[in-house]
Amino acid sequence: MKKLIGLIGCLLCACNLMAQQTKTEHVILITSDGLRWQEIFNGLDTNLLNNEQYTRGRRALIEKYGVHPDSSRMKLFPFLWQTLAKNGQIYGNRKYDNKVNVSNQQWFSYPGYNEILTGFADDERIHSNDKINNPNQTVLEFLHKMPAFKGKIAAFSTWDCFPYIINEGRSGIPVNSGKELVEGKLTPKESLLNEIQTLVPSMIADRHDFVSYFLAKEYLLQHKPKVMFLAFDETDDYAHAGLYDAYIQAAHNFDTFVADLWNTIQRMPQYKDKTALIIATDHGRGQYPKSKWTDHGIKTAYSDQIWLAMMGPDIPATGEQKQSQQLYQNQIAATLTHVLGIKYQNEKPVGEPIK
Repeated sequence: MKKLIGLIGCLLCACNLMAQQTKTEHVILITSDGLRWQEIFNGLDTNLLNNEQYTRGRRALIEKYGVHPDSSRMKLFPFLWQTLAKNGQIYGNRKYDNKVNVSNQQWFSYPGYNEILTGFADDERIHSNDKINNPNQTVLEFLHKMPAFKGKIAAFSTWDCFPYIINEGRSGIPVNSGKELVEGKLTPKESLLNEIQTLVPSMIADRHDFVSYFLAKEYLLQHKPKVMFLAFDETDDYAHAGLYDAYIQAAHNFDTFVADLWNTIQRMPQYKDKTALIIATDHGRGQYPKSKWTDHGIKTAYSDQIWLAMMGPDIPATGEQKQSQQLYQNQIAATLTHVLGIKYQNEKPVGEPIK
């Protein structure tokens, strides 16, 4: 009888995890570190654009992107607004009282990525950017324990802290990060990218975002993972340096990489019409006075304000969200599994999926 009760309990637990049937078979989670909602929804910030301390090439930026919010954001993020916003959802335009915030009390990177990947804030244990192995299980590790996802999850990042955030050693998930070269039997493109990051080091980030992107793209083409996490970093690095021109270029590059990735998977039968994109950021930036745009953290007001976008076969195409609403960063992990038809659980309560 006890064995029967135990078996029933296991079956109920399994049914609880498998919440629904979905068309989505793959998910790609993408972040751009410290990319502000202000540029996402309004394009160029004229206060920073007209400040010579931050912007050296004002005329060139105006010619390329313009200053009217609607057209400027379209030119700065053409994929986000011409493709994703038409076929998916984008949240965080505070003009409409549509809000997305972090729930952790740190407002910087490691706590933000922990919240994104675990579904909860851990202010007691995650309160620095130190390279310590994350004691918390991420949603990637949660999925990796399932037979259907074992060996089919990978991460690529510019910031070299991600092997610790994802806890590569414990989780068994490969994380190519920072200045790490690709090893093993290399494709010609991987050999070239290894050479590039060896001979052309970045002066401001752990490596250039384009290296992270093309390594991830090559891995996708060769190994066809079910879940991939791709984290860019140059937007945060250039913002900290107070280089608005370079920050804008990095933001535009980010959009270009996501567009290329989407076009790539749409040409692959294994991914086409079976893949969801979830796009987010780890924290916001200061807003007032304008000099605080370079900073973030609990002592920098407004840097808990973020944005979120998603698109996929099980995500209704409702576009830019203009209703009054409050979402949080801790909802991303459960949303990721929700589109796969799986209910996410962790040792602590997690944010509800965005449905």
